[in-house]
Amino acid sequence: MSNSAASAILTTTDLSEAMRAVRVLLGVADASRAEVDFEAVISSRDTLARVRRILPGLEWWALAGKEHGSSETGEDAADHLPIRVSDWGRPLDRAEPFVAALGPDSAAVRWDLESWLAVPEAGLEAISQKYAYLTLTVNSRDLYQDEPSPDHTVHVHVRDRNGDQTARAHWLADRVGGRFTGRVETAPL
Repeated sequence: MSNSAASAILTTTDLSEAMRAVRVLLGVADASRAEVDFEAVISSRDTLARVRRILPGLEWWALAGKEHGSSETGEDAADHLPIRVSDWGRPLDRAEPFVAALGPDSAAVRWDLESWLAVPEAGLEAISQKYAYLTLTVNSRDLYQDEPSPDHTVHVHVRDRNGDQTARAHWLADRVGGRFTGRVETAPL
């Protein structure tokens, strides 16, 4: 198992601005075989119903721990709120409906990219799929929904052979009108 460095490059209270930034970043990556992963903390029956329409097979477990209820037991998730949910390897077209379904609940949506493309004019080499990710945290400042907040943060995961992830983070931030502040979280892959 390896880790990724997730650099925060844009934080905004405007969810549509965050999604616009994600679309721009997908445009400067090779997303030809990209997939999307989802993690969230769901607190209400309404949100759970909306999310299940988009991701009907998601896994869940009680926030208090699996021993208090989980999808493994066949119980009704709505009886165990708040819950954590996850779903992996979904098509890109699931991301925006999922984000729209969340309401005030927090989540992390991660796009597993084929690569970050080379940018010769900026001196940036291509970064392989192993280190090319993009995460949007919704109603949370961190990747794990431990810091609920009224805003949303776009994180880029970058690492190259030369170890110059900072230059790539700055370049990507410039594309979306953001700013790399140096805030980086470690994300297990």
